[in-house]
Amino acid sequence: MPIDKALTVPEVMEALHLSRSKVYDLIRSRQLQSFTIGRSRRIAVNSLRTFITQQIEEAA
Repeated sequence: MPIDKALTVPEVMEALHLSRSKVYDLIRSRQLQSFTIGRSRRIAVNSLRTFITQQIEEAA
């Protein structure tokens, strides 16, 4: 069973070149799926790929 890597908010910020507040806005609006472990927020790489794909499709 392959396990997808989970990214931190700062890693997503770097990947998308966005601010911390913008990443949390995307999470809050459910455009970017995430989960928490204790107090730590994580975003699966697959969720990030899905978000990017949706943005590309909307722009086309």
